[in-house]
Order: sequence, then C-alpha cells, then structure tokens
Amino acid sequence: MKLYCDLHIHSALSPCGDDDMTPQNIVNMAKLKGLDAIAVTDHNSCENTAACVEAGKRIGLMVIPGMEIQTREDIHALCLFSSVDKALSFQDYVYKNMPEIKNKEELFGRQLILNSKDEYMGTCERMLLTSTLISFDDACYAVCNMGGAFIPAHIDRDGFSVITSLGFMPPNSNIKTVEYHTMEGLYRLIKMKLINGDYRLIKLSTFMYISRSDISPR
Repeated sequence: MKLYCDLHIHSALSPCGDDDMTPQNIVNMAKLKGLDAIAVTDHNSCENTAACVEAGKRIGLMVIPGMEIQTREDIHALCLFSSVDKALSFQDYVYKNMPEIKNKEELFGRQLILNSKDEYMGTCERMLLTSTLISFDDACYAVCNMGGAFIPAHIDRDGFSVITSLGFMPPNSNIKTVEYHTMEGLYRLIKMKLINGDYRLIKLSTFMYISRSDISPR
C-alpha cells in the first residue's frame, strides 16, 4: 500500500510556525495537496497534537502524533507515535527534562495552543526553542521503547543535525530512516561517506508558513 505523506509539519505552537498554522489550515492544505497522511511535529511539545488529529479525522486525513525534539547535543529528530496518549506521555518526559525558561514572545513569537476548530485555548509559557537535557541516544531509546519511530531530521543541514553536531551517524539499530533537506546536501554526505545505504531516506517539507503552501505535494 502506497501512501503520500509529509511527516515534518509545525503548527502555530512552534516558535518557527506562523500563527496561521492552525489545525484546520494544516489538514485542509494537506488535503488540497493530495496527501494521505501527515505528522504534526512541533518543537519539544505535543500541545496541539490532539486538535490536529481530530481536525484530520473530520476530513478523512490521517494525522500521526509527533514531536520534533531538540536533544542535549542540539540535534533535531522527529518522534512519531501510534496514539495521542503515547505522544503526550513522551511530552511529559520531555517537559521534565527541559530548562525552566519562559518564552519571550517579543523575540520568538507566540506559542499558540488551539482546539480542533482553530479556537484559541491559550499559549505555552515555556520556551520551546531550546535544547532539552535528553541525549540523542536516550531520546531514541525512549521513543522506540514506546513503539514509536525516531527519525534524525534534516541531516544535511549546517545546524541542528546529527552529523553537524556529532560529525557522524552513530550506530543505532533502532534508527531505520533519516530525513534530508536537499538532494545536493544528501549527495555531499554520500560523497563524504557520512551516510550509506543502511537507511531509508525521506525528504519532507518542514512546513511552517501556510502562505507559502510549501507542504510536500502528492
């Protein structure tokens, strides 16, 4: 069975996400692009996960609960789960291992919490755009122990990637898939022998601005 998916999407909860990245806007744009499934992966939080899943159900779109964690080593990784409850359980683990820093809206913007009808429910007060105290290996173990998928994000970027931070792909049998940003960047890593055929390679959108419509098309 072939599904067309985009597994790296940020809602208005993420500091990098536009305020228009509401649950209904996200799922409707995905539907317009012909996608079968998406994952909403906000930075270090799953506060909008349930709303996005519910909004997706109303229009027949699968929304996979997820998060983009920033590990202790400044590595971004997508964490995907089979249920909202598991995603929220992982969020509890992440919140317990984050610095207690309040978000500065004047610098980083609002971190909006919305319901499935795009109604304002509040804001997340803690700064989400920061590294957790969880190591890359521990994050991978925790996600996989919950039956989830752990996908190192944009491995070819100059910042917040596993290869940039560590200088190599650490051997880990739980990592089956990695995300790359551009073909040029991926070819560079292959040429440098920093990535090989052991992994499934996926290219996702990092969709964060509804006005750009840059979600991955079918």
